[in-house]
Amino acid sequence: MRLAWPFRRDVTRDHAHGLYVALSRQAREPAFYVAGATPDTLAGRFELVLLHAILVVRRLNRAGPQGQALAQVLFDVLFDDMDQALREMGIADLSVAKRVKRLAAAFYGRAKAYEAALDRGPEALADALERNLFASAAVTGEALSYFVGYVAAAEQSLAAQPDAALLAGELRFPPPPA
Repeated sequence: MRLAWPFRRDVTRDHAHGLYVALSRQAREPAFYVAGATPDTLAGRFELVLLHAILVVRRLNRAGPQGQALAQVLFDVLFDDMDQALREMGIADLSVAKRVKRLAAAFYGRAKAYEAALDRGPEALADALERNLFASAAVTGEALSYFVGYVAAAEQSLAAQPDAALLAGELRFPPPPA
C-alpha cells in the first residue's frame, strides 16, 4: 500500500474547482435575469447553476475516461459548495444532508430532462426549460427562445473547446445575449 503525502494537492479537484468557478460566474450573469427573465431568487440561481453544470458535465463525458472522472469530481465540488452554503444560511446540521440529497436528486432529474431535450431539438429543450428553469415563475415565449438560443450557443462553444483545456479546468462560455 502506498501512502500519499499529506500535503499533496489534488490536481483533479483543482481543475474541477476551476470549472465550477467558471460555470458559477456564468450563471450569475445579469443578462440571464434581465433579458432572460430568470427569477432572481435562490431557486432561479440554483436552476441556472444546474443548467450550466449539466452542460459542462455533458461535454466532459464526451472527453473519454478522464473527462468522465473529472465530471464526477465537478459534481462533488458543486454539492460540497451547496452543503457549505446551506450551513452558512443557518440550516440546522441535521437537515443539511437531507437537503443536499434532494438537491442532488434535482440535479439528476434535470440532467436527464436536459440530455433528452438536447438530443430531441429546440421544442423539447423549450419544454424542459419551462418545466425546470422557469418552474417557479410564469414564462414568456421570448424568454424560452432566449434560453434555447443560448443553450445551443453554449453547447457549440463547449464542443469547440479542446479536451485538454477542459481537463485542465479551463472553460469558456459564450456571452449571454443582451
